[in-house]
Amino acid sequence: MQTSLWGIATKAKQNKNYRFGNLYGLINKDALYQAWEDINKKSASGVDKETASEFERNLDKNIEELVEELKSKRYKAKLVKRVYIPKGNGKTRPLGLPTLRDKIVQKAVANVLEAIYEQDFLKCSYGYRPNVGPQKAVKDITKELGGTYSYVVEADIRNFFGNIDHKWLIRMLELRIKDKAFLGLIKKWLKAGILDTDGKVINPITGCPQGSIVSPILANIYLHYALDLWFEKVVKPAFKGEAYICRLADDCAPRRRVQVA
Repeated sequence: MQTSLWGIATKAKQNKNYRFGNLYGLINKDALYQAWEDINKKSASGVDKETASEFERNLDKNIEELVEELKSKRYKAKLVKRVYIPKGNGKTRPLGLPTLRDKIVQKAVANVLEAIYEQDFLKCSYGYRPNVGPQKAVKDITKELGGTYSYVVEADIRNFFGNIDHKWLIRMLELRIKDKAFLGLIKKWLKAGILDTDGKVINPITGCPQGSIVSPILANIYLHYALDLWFEKVVKPAFKGEAYICRLADDCAPRRRVQVA
């Protein structure tokens, strides 16, 4: 972790109510080079068809261009290319493919968000996070099921990524972030037009495209406030017995244990 991100993570952990400013300035040359190292170079290209190998031929120049666009506030999010992948039962799942340059900036922003929110996320959250995932979720939930539960509910939020409310997401982010320029980057990606397979451009009013590098952390932040904290602060106190939730991205499995006299 970069020194600046380590400092942010430490501050976020020490003060759960601290609101961070001056984050936009962290999306600098070092952050963009690190983001370039982090992204998947083999992933499909966006609407401009620029590949990682092409970008790398003039890596220093291209990074400098991105830095200048960000410094001068000339950076604009490009259209997101939509593709459809098989989902099963004859259905398909829409994916959004940003351009390579947008991926790099998104990754740099995602790294900052991760430094802050990894200090806030609850243990019940397993998806899209470092050092946790499906295997740990299965292990923990198997251990938890050793107790006596009266009800087990499996839930999947229908079209979650497509229905994320932009205004609520920004309000949630503002609880921890007061840097308007930094939040402005996120708003650009939320509002970026989507180029569909039929050539039409869709201007979204809700949602985060699946396939976007910044979407997973934004999705976790949204569900942290909308689901995880709600379960902890509202649902659990309402039960006489114990209650437990395990969430993997937008899939969750709440359980209620009845108190035995």
